[in-house]
Amino acid sequence: MVSNAEKIGWDVQEMARKVALDIPDGAYVNLGIGIPEMVSGLVPEGREVIYHTENGLLGMGPLPPAGEEDPELINAGKKCVTAIPGACYFHHADSFTMIRGKHIDICVLGALQISESGDLANWSTGDEKAIPAVGGAMDLVAGVKTIYVISKHVTKTGEPKIVKSCTYPLTGKAVVDRIYTDLAIIDVTPKGLFVREMAPGVTMNYLQERTEATLHQYE
Repeated sequence: MVSNAEKIGWDVQEMARKVALDIPDGAYVNLGIGIPEMVSGLVPEGREVIYHTENGLLGMGPLPPAGEEDPELINAGKKCVTAIPGACYFHHADSFTMIRGKHIDICVLGALQISESGDLANWSTGDEKAIPAVGGAMDLVAGVKTIYVISKHVTKTGEPKIVKSCTYPLTGKAVVDRIYTDLAIIDVTPKGLFVREMAPGVTMNYLQERTEATLHQYE
């Protein structure tokens, strides 16, 4: 365990911006609950991204202004959203058909643990008092073409989230393509975890000390 007292690395908005920059023009994207929701507001101007939410909306827009919320227009996290011109609504089952049929390009999810082989645990610590089900996350990691994970690098108590093997219930095995944390951007490859970028002030030694799994650098 490493102390998390030092203030170093990107803040959550900077983390979300890093993800947004890696989403290509014209992509169909599903955003998880929490930090991933911030990504939609940080996509560069002039780049079109179509957002899908598993409760049945394609063409999700930004959050509505205060006082203009429509309680019947929500995302999968039960937050009020808007719809862009041309958006469409459909049955919950049709939404999951889109996911399972690999019609969604990118999904951005949070994480509790990510293993060195790309296994993801993001819904339960195994505690009986935790949320009762994984929701749509298992379908998303199995059906979406590319999975990005965004998370703090360590827990509030300083435990690494990027581990050799997940100890929490899995959402999916070998599903994560890239990890975005407050300290670094890391690619998950067949040859291991490769550091793509480090936050200002972060060194490879500093990063490895806070990561249980072995990290590699591109040559």
